[in-house]
Amino acid sequence: MNKKYIFVLGGVMSGIGKGVATSSLGAILKARNYKVTASKIDPYVNVDAGTMNPTEHGEVFVMDCGLETDQDMGNYERFMEITLPAGNYMTTGSVYQKVIQRERNLEYKGKCVQIIPHVTDEVIKTIKNAGRNNKADIVLIEIGGTIGDYENMLFMEAARQMKLKNPKDVMFVMISYLPYPPKVGEMKTKPTQQAVRELNANGIIPDVIIARSEVPIDKKRKEKIALFCNVDEKDIISAPDIESVYEVPINFERDDLSRRVLKKLGLPARKTNLNRWYNLVDKIKKSKKTLTIGIVGKYFGTGNFILGDSYISVIEAVKHACYNAGVRPEIKWLNSEDFEKGTSGFKELKKCAGVIVPGGFGSRGIEGKINVIKYCRENKIPFMGLCYGMQLAVIEFSRNVLGLKDAHTTEIKRNSNNPVIDIMPEQKKNLEDRNYGATMRLGAYPAFLKAGTIARKAYDKKEISERHRHRWEVNPEYIERIEEAGLIFSGKSKDQTLMEIVELPKNKHPFFLATQFHPEFKSTPLSSHPLFYEFVKTAKKRS
Repeated sequence: MNKKYIFVLGGVMSGIGKGVATSSLGAILKARNYKVTASKIDPYVNVDAGTMNPTEHGEVFVMDCGLETDQDMGNYERFMEITLPAGNYMTTGSVYQKVIQRERNLEYKGKCVQIIPHVTDEVIKTIKNAGRNNKADIVLIEIGGTIGDYENMLFMEAARQMKLKNPKDVMFVMISYLPYPPKVGEMKTKPTQQAVRELNANGIIPDVIIARSEVPIDKKRKEKIALFCNVDEKDIISAPDIESVYEVPINFERDDLSRRVLKKLGLPARKTNLNRWYNLVDKIKKSKKTLTIGIVGKYFGTGNFILGDSYISVIEAVKHACYNAGVRPEIKWLNSEDFEKGTSGFKELKKCAGVIVPGGFGSRGIEGKINVIKYCRENKIPFMGLCYGMQLAVIEFSRNVLGLKDAHTTEIKRNSNNPVIDIMPEQKKNLEDRNYGATMRLGAYPAFLKAGTIARKAYDKKEISERHRHRWEVNPEYIERIEEAGLIFSGKSKDQTLMEIVELPKNKHPFFLATQFHPEFKSTPLSSHPLFYEFVKTAKKRS
């Protein structure tokens, strides 16, 4: 069987859910027993997402292999329950980097290197390698940006060429937004018509249009889009706003999307099995009791708006655990800077059944986070720290229990007298040379869990593998003193030099645990992460 390729494109505006749509399409095709993989193309000149500010681009998602990628790679892994390799992510920068390297190596044998065919050939090669390396039947390729963007025209052209050479093996799904202005009183199709016209100008005709809007698209609008966009009315899929994105696979299947896609690709519509998804949605809808979880961060603002994309994996991991525990999550955003001075911020903290301090970098808001951790520790509020959150938990404990009032991290205070958190030796040269991209401890590393601890009970195994993204570590010189004071290092590297998990014993605190790694990257809606689940269960009891 020839490999099949489905390109997913966005029309009208960004942020309409291309990643969720791509992931959901993958999930329903997988439910029909096809091996599916997904790739993301980011049109940025950045080589990877590692140096992008979270408020500019959203969360940086780290893969097992250590590649720093766009958050949609996390959507693919969550919905399809797969682990993706590095070759499934590309940017304009990474493509040009490869082409330039080939040119320097004389691999083009003296030819003038051009956008077409050399750069587009590199894009096509990367896409085909993703299918080959994953042994996939179907490869989903999401092209970032919006139709009409100058930045993604290169990738549109590569997709057009693939369709031209193998028309039966390539199809296009367009996600478009249909505005529904209240003052106008009807859903408007003109922006979608114009987006399709722009797509046609690139030599591409969409096979399926997924219509995003506040409300379901009616028959009249479907007829209009079908007429003006040259698409069968049955291939216009309604995608209204819904309470949970995990309903999307079921909604797509209700509209017969997987069978129609397989028919267009010349593949048999095998029997589907979405029972686990139906059970999940049933759990979500039956959950009535609300559980308030506070997330203390600083990457909230983008102009006058607040977006949760900077912490998307943390938010989803909380949701997964809450659904599994039979409660409805309510995320309370807590700005770490509100806890720097005074006590006003703590009024909101008291309303939380549990509190999470996620990862981050830099000095802004750090003392506020430390104050929050101290409050949670002293008032026995279930607390979970992630990456930087673990480092700050060690600093807080060292200052207020161990008595090292000036304990700090050398990330913030290079000449600290008590650097309980310090830079890894191999990272010092990277910092001196201002070499920041892809130079941290990145990707999956093993950890070994101590018997009789919360972590060991939650995982129910001795050895685990989790994903990292950091440069600083707990300073080995302080480990013995910290443990003697009562903080347990329940997860360590095999050689016992790197501290992976810290916690307080159950008789001292119901749940006070922090990880150097990012457990949120391995949580899925169908299988919540054990640490998040243990945290939520404890918070549920407290509430």
